[in-house]
Amino acid sequence: MATLTITRLGHQGDGIAEGPVFVPRTLPGEVVEGDVADGRMAAPRIITPSDQRIKAPCPHYRTCGGCAVQHAREDFVTDWKQDILRHALSAQGIEAPFRAPHISPLHSRRRASFAGRRLRNGALVGFHARASDVLTAVPDCMILHPALIAALPMLEELTAREGSRKGELTLSLTISEAGLDLAVTGGKAPDGPMHATLGQWAGQAGLARLAWDGEVIAQEQPPFHTIGRARVTPPPGAFLQATKPAEAALQAAVADAVGDAGYIADLFAGCGTFALPLAERAEIHAIESDGAMLHALDAGWRQAVGLKRITTQTRDLFRNPVLPEDLARFDAVVIDPPRAGADAQAQALANSRVPAIAAVSCNPVSFARDAKVLIQGGYRLNWVQVVDQFRFSPHVELAAQFVR
Repeated sequence: MATLTITRLGHQGDGIAEGPVFVPRTLPGEVVEGDVADGRMAAPRIITPSDQRIKAPCPHYRTCGGCAVQHAREDFVTDWKQDILRHALSAQGIEAPFRAPHISPLHSRRRASFAGRRLRNGALVGFHARASDVLTAVPDCMILHPALIAALPMLEELTAREGSRKGELTLSLTISEAGLDLAVTGGKAPDGPMHATLGQWAGQAGLARLAWDGEVIAQEQPPFHTIGRARVTPPPGAFLQATKPAEAALQAAVADAVGDAGYIADLFAGCGTFALPLAERAEIHAIESDGAMLHALDAGWRQAVGLKRITTQTRDLFRNPVLPEDLARFDAVVIDPPRAGADAQAQALANSRVPAIAAVSCNPVSFARDAKVLIQGGYRLNWVQVVDQFRFSPHVELAAQFVR
């Protein structure tokens, strides 16, 4: 049994005491007691609580691994997330002005990936406990949109019918403007009878689309999303921003960062989250490695009214970045890479003469690394903004502007 004082909060939301010893669901300044094993106090008893501590509002908090900091005041969490970005920049020798953060409201998350496991009687669908294969049902989740919560019994029914007691289904559910869009992975390969059964079930469940391991089994109508003036139907399981308010905040930040640029390159363009709104006032060249996502972007653009030209290119920007001589024709660049960042493309941008760069990132560490490359190449980081669409989690998204 050890008695420890928490000195700071780590990037994953754990309190950290001298050692270091990681202590989940604690806050700086708290005195805790418990057994320590392998540098972790798994079950701490709070002896002296922080004045930032509150009672976690969600009834699932103790068992669900989806949230890490519901035990802290909201202003503390916001400051902590901004500090994660500030420290990542500082580690690269960078300082920057911070814009006011965006915080998505509760019950606004429009997509989620649930785990589903068939039981002896019925099924269990929910989220895993942290670093565990234990599943927790989350019927009162405070993060999910009510339409996702209402669909949980449907997912349990599907898991009971087609799931396995030896493994898990991954049930990726998205709210589209045409209805619920469900993509399932991890199940057995469907044969003819299973195709028919799943198609009938999808119709009875009222799904807009059901996909099984990437194959569309049933589609009542295309599950579309309005992006700017366009309607876009992404491929099954495609990436979308988790909440509509955060998507709007990122789009506004990107539009501000590129200013009045007339010709813009959108790198890692996805289905057009930024390309389509920007096309209301600029020509866009959208580059993305996933051809199906670019096809969705292009189809949405062609059916929209009042947009300037969007051209698309399927290209792996990790192995084949756009080179400085090809970047020379653009007035601005938007770049929204995966968590790993975009080292090769950042190097090419640093050697270019593009006047303005709008950067979006879901990883402060890789963003700061790429930012250093751009700054060494002659860019100035004008501002950064935290966009918190994963409340109570350690996840941090951001937007930023670089100018020459």
